[in-house]
Amino acid sequence: MQVVDNNCLCSLSKKTYIALGSFDGLHLGHMRLIKECINLAKKNNGLSMVFTFKNHPLTVINPDKAPKLLMDNDNKASILRSVGIDILSLVDFNRELMETSAEDFIENLVNNFNLGGVVVGFNYRFGHKNQGDVNLLRELSIKYNFTVKIMDPLESNEQLISSSRIRTLISEGNIIEANKMLFKPFVISGRVIPGKQLGRTLGYPTANIDIDEKFIIPNAGVYYTVVRYKDKLYKGMTNVGHNPTVALTNKINVETYILNFDKEIYDEYISIYFIERIRNEEKFDSVKSLIEQMNKDYYYVKSKNIEEI
Repeated sequence: MQVVDNNCLCSLSKKTYIALGSFDGLHLGHMRLIKECINLAKKNNGLSMVFTFKNHPLTVINPDKAPKLLMDNDNKASILRSVGIDILSLVDFNRELMETSAEDFIENLVNNFNLGGVVVGFNYRFGHKNQGDVNLLRELSIKYNFTVKIMDPLESNEQLISSSRIRTLISEGNIIEANKMLFKPFVISGRVIPGKQLGRTLGYPTANIDIDEKFIIPNAGVYYTVVRYKDKLYKGMTNVGHNPTVALTNKINVETYILNFDKEIYDEYISIYFIERIRNEEKFDSVKSLIEQMNKDYYYVKSKNIEEI
């Protein structure tokens, strides 16, 4: 897969078939749309492309209303590569792009990417002040000679699958329901940083990761997770919260005890896939009570079959 970073591919000899959208989280609705794009490209001997933004448009349009993101661009690129997308165009959403008219936005795609067709969701909007919709897109497809495929909504439990719905579920700690709508389990990736090393005193040394505030964090609690380190998977016991029993903090920490793992990995990167919420974060009467509960959590996680990610 070729990753295009704000650059032009004007010299493309083959037509491109482009999936357009923000695609935060790459949920099942997104992936159905993207797979349709791949199928169209293959059918027409063209190239499949995902055209999306590095940052959420609201970070420029209205920063106070910008949502926490579900997925970083590295994980997004990894998934798109795995399903066979030919080109990923990652674009900075800035004021210039925000002020681009709907027709100019499409004309740029035609000129820069040898556009053969686009695939979008039923509620897709584009251009300055969202002036463009699927009806305008159909009109422009006639003018600029490309095809348009509009995807119907996809539902789960009689509700529309959407990034905003998944964010709500994750913020509530309902990981199982959120994961049912995601192509891959919800993941947080980050650099391992030194903590207060309290886990060592409890018999459970943890890997603490540096959290980027742009991304959503699950509700406080203890989770069964799967940890990816250097392409190998391990079971994990992850605490999200404030450590109320031993060292109450204002900052939310994400710290993971990795089973069958004894390496020092400070400054290295790991990915933590959240599979199941085991319990709430609690303030115990004593450290002994906390350790007893952590032992129960450990044996529960140990009994699980490791998830294939």
